[in-house]
Amino acid sequence: MNKRISVCGKGGSGKSTVVALLAQELSVRDWRVIVVDSDESNACIHWMLGFEHPPRPLLELVGGKKSVQKQMRKTYSDGDNSDMAVLSRPAVAVDDLPADYRVESDGRVLMTVGKIHQALEGCACPMGVLSREFLKKLQLAEDEMLLVDMEAGIEHFGRGVETSIDAVIAVVEPSLESLVLAEKVQKLASQAGANFAGVITNKVRSADVASTLNAELRSRDLLTIGSINYDEKLLAASLTGHPTHLAGDEVPNIVDTLLLPHDRAR
Repeated sequence: MNKRISVCGKGGSGKSTVVALLAQELSVRDWRVIVVDSDESNACIHWMLGFEHPPRPLLELVGGKKSVQKQMRKTYSDGDNSDMAVLSRPAVAVDDLPADYRVESDGRVLMTVGKIHQALEGCACPMGVLSREFLKKLQLAEDEMLLVDMEAGIEHFGRGVETSIDAVIAVVEPSLESLVLAEKVQKLASQAGANFAGVITNKVRSADVASTLNAELRSRDLLTIGSINYDEKLLAASLTGHPTHLAGDEVPNIVDTLLLPHDRAR
């Protein structure tokens, strides 16, 4: 069973919406859903999940960005290319974290790694390092499921974030750029040792578009595990900052597939 799932996609692909919809469905099924916001530019996932405010970023828990950068420099100057231990404990459960570093309601828990807040503050590499180390140390209880909202693009694969992930999902919208990115995600997930669970198509407006998109996915040997059609209600929720909900059987069917053993899911 896939219990540690990352959701990838290009900027604007609606991956955070997909994360929120999956979290909603899993919580209905009595999972405690741990959502880790690993996208340093996304500002709205807490609204989508129904929280009034985000938690304090985990970056503050380890002394801030400068502290992580200092540790990174020491690692490289010492000639040690092993994974850097950012958190002091060998293993961390969600409830081990101070209360203000997580928000929880209705079986959903949100944690955020860190955000870019100021111009000229430097690259987001410390957030990527922290994401990788935190996910390596995070221990899940039997009733917990992890969803990671990855940063847009594929840079997180270069940082090794997916080395602690069971399954990778690519959110694909009807565009060539999105298709090409999904191909790269499938390849990089395999190299990272993670199961590529498949593609979720998103923002599909018509049967003709769906047919063309699915044909392109098949030609690239990309497995489709579900589709989320274009929905005015989802658009309105995203525009006004309301929780994300979706009627119908699209998301339940996707979750059914994700909960299958790896060999049966394909």
